Amino acid sequence: MTASAKVDPERIRDRRAHEDLNVFSRLPAVYAASRTQGLQFLKAGGGLSIVEWRTLWDLSEGGPMTIRDLAAIQRADHSLLSRALPAMRDKGYITMRRDETDKRQTLVEITSKGRDAYRKAAPIMARRRAALREAMGEDDLRTLIMLLNRLDAFLHVPAEHILETETTR
Repeated sequence: MTASAKVDPERIRDRRAHEDLNVFSRLPAVYAASRTQGLQFLKAGGGLSIVEWRTLWDLSEGGPMTIRDLAAIQRADHSLLSRALPAMRDKGYITMRRDETDKRQTLVEITSKGRDAYRKAAPIMARRRAALREAMGEDDLRTLIMLLNRLDAFLHVPAEHILETETTR
């Protein structure tokens, strides 16, 4: 920085106001804040990780399922979930075995220890969801979900398609 260079608070304010409207720059911060808050709630509910909580919740509500099913429900990467599950098995939260009908698939099932961990965390996480409904209201929350679905659909459009469309205009 040269001696003549000066911080311009007005330009910084303008830039920040502009970026406040940039969805792509806001999403990582929202995601990080959601994870941080989620971990705070889970700490109060027994110390599960986000992946452990989601997996135990899905298995408790949905019964035994394949890793592929879990990944689809959680909108998570199959390989990342596959790497996280052995630690849950080692903690005694789940069992993993080959699916009888499709030997290529691994069937995941909650254990009694996993069910106990889920029961301990569930009321805490339900309170989090209720607090969000209280803060946003049911209609706004439904609107947010609808908008997230639309954003998700857009984000799955290949960049080449969008670039192609732009060059043909």
